[in-house]
Amino acid sequence: MAHVLLIEDDDLIRCALTRALERLGHRVVGAGSGTEGLTEALKGGIDIIVLDLGLPDIDGIQVLKMLRASLSIPVVIATARDEETQTVTALHLGADDYVIKPFSVEHLDARMTAVLRRTQPDPLRPPLRVGDLMVDLNAHTASLGSRLLELRPKEFALLAYLVERSGRMISKAELRAEVWHNAFGVTDKTVDVHLSWLRRRLGESAVNPRYLHTVRGVGVKLQAPSAA
Repeated sequence: MAHVLLIEDDDLIRCALTRALERLGHRVVGAGSGTEGLTEALKGGIDIIVLDLGLPDIDGIQVLKMLRASLSIPVVIATARDEETQTVTALHLGADDYVIKPFSVEHLDARMTAVLRRTQPDPLRPPLRVGDLMVDLNAHTASLGSRLLELRPKEFALLAYLVERSGRMISKAELRAEVWHNAFGVTDKTVDVHLSWLRRRLGESAVNPRYLHTVRGVGVKLQAPSAA
């Protein structure tokens, strides 16, 4: 089970979630503010962070930015904020998932387990190659030829999903489900924006594609230029 850092300012919610997660076998460290949460995260040894956005000292979005500036620990946002802009902003900044209060501890546990399963390295898993494009899931890096690609976390997750399924047409509904895990507020437009960013990283465009080929109303397929 996981070592969880729970950053939640409401004492009753934090205590109840801590007890419930511990009953499921997790070890939980609680923090009642953004500053306290950042201090605990920097100590190390944390497997996953559950982060509330409505914190008393530092807004949770700012805490997420600071976490992502120095740490790669998976982060699940758990908050009462259900505005689409908040969800999209958090996902753009590197949140791995987003759950809206109220939720059951079983639901949170399932989302945490899914995040950990896809973010923990597998030492036996070789890098993925499609043409000159290489994605190393263990090192969390991607390169095109000799050029290292600078990708945001969700861009990397999207690229990795498509590379693993190279040559197959993937629908936006599948991408929403498998890459964004049907997070609240994620739409086809969200997917389109990330695909556009990814194309720019790869040095191509929708008009002149090399690796990413979109069929309107069907989906997107990643394949080597020679296979196009």
